[in-house]
Amino acid sequence: MKILVGLLLISSLSFSQDNPPDTAKVSSDSVFIRKGKVISIETYSKRFNPRKALLYSAILPGLGQIYNKKYWKVPLVYGGLIGLISVVDFYNKAGIKYRNDLFDLLNNGGTVSPALGLSEAQLRTIIDSARRQRDYFLIITGFFYVLQLIDAHVDAHLKEFDLNPKLKVKIEPMMDSNYYTGTSTGIAIKLRF
Repeated sequence: MKILVGLLLISSLSFSQDNPPDTAKVSSDSVFIRKGKVISIETYSKRFNPRKALLYSAILPGLGQIYNKKYWKVPLVYGGLIGLISVVDFYNKAGIKYRNDLFDLLNNGGTVSPALGLSEAQLRTIIDSARRQRDYFLIITGFFYVLQLIDAHVDAHLKEFDLNPKLKVKIEPMMDSNYYTGTSTGIAIKLRF
């Protein structure tokens, strides 16, 4: 027991290595150099938070793209949403119009609609088709909304990766000669690193 107490007292009196003053405050975004200097590395991960981009895009479509400084995507987001909502509105108005004509036909007791010259079966088919198209485009609009959310989130994640400035993509004509297939020509996509 006395040996254990003695070891604890000795270990509490010992000191660890002292850090030089220039390396005492090192963040995770730093690089050590052998001479003891610290070089800060600029990262995008602190400036672009993927959760913020996702939240901004959920509140107002396109705001996450603005947060990521991808301003050219905002007209695409609004153009797609406005276009899809316009198609949904078109089919909704068409369904309402033909439904009112069907009600007029049923209330008047005729066999053919006086305004359009369509029978009851034709009007019901048109109403069902308009409702089905409206519902499809509502689903597509929902997918487009989720797609712009995912785009903002992924784009904020990818901000911290740097691209190689020597990376080049070229589309060039290609000619290939093979013993079995003969000569073939086409277009090749070439990546250069």
